[in-house]
Amino acid sequence: MSSIQDILADPRFHDYLAILKGARNGFVYGVKVRFPHALIMAILFGRGDWQSRLKVIFRATKNHAVNLAKFVTLYKTLLLLQRRVNGGKERPHDTFFAGLLGGYVVFGERNAINEQIVLYVCSRVVASFIPRAPSAYNLASTSGAVVKPMPPDSRYFSAFAAVSWGLVMYLFQHRGETIQPGMFSSMTYLYRDSERWNSLRTLLWHNK
Repeated sequence: MSSIQDILADPRFHDYLAILKGARNGFVYGVKVRFPHALIMAILFGRGDWQSRLKVIFRATKNHAVNLAKFVTLYKTLLLLQRRVNGGKERPHDTFFAGLLGGYVVFGERNAINEQIVLYVCSRVVASFIPRAPSAYNLASTSGAVVKPMPPDSRYFSAFAAVSWGLVMYLFQHRGETIQPGMFSSMTYLYRDSERWNSLRTLLWHNK
């Protein structure tokens, strides 16, 4: 047991163990995020018997978890290789190139799960350009070594929200084929299915 503890505490093995821990955390996080989502979607919108729905839940959860584990492993491995090439120092662009290659290899294949993940990441990248809101908390958090997220300035966020919703509603109505399938289904349920009913039951209890 002591030899294992010595290995875990040995700085020489830190980078390699960090890759292993990253893969573990990626897998666990993928399960935590995807399983509840897949379960709710199967309950609300699933088709077929519960055996087929459970298979869909399992496949979606496995896909999400495995891909996150793969990406974290590849990303941290590429960072380590770049540091080794550069004499042990990390350069600012190393993270970009590691993410670029990792994203292409792991998430480059077009499927429903990858599309959702990529769109989520893309939305966060776009939202990062909203000016941040200055406050005492933010100034204190950026003055030290630890960086903490800063919320968007409420004025700019209001404009960002308005433009986002205006554009997505226009696309849904006039260019629906360009919207991600999961979002299109949700919007159809909210905005088109609510236009049709034939009884009190389909008005208040069942959608159709």
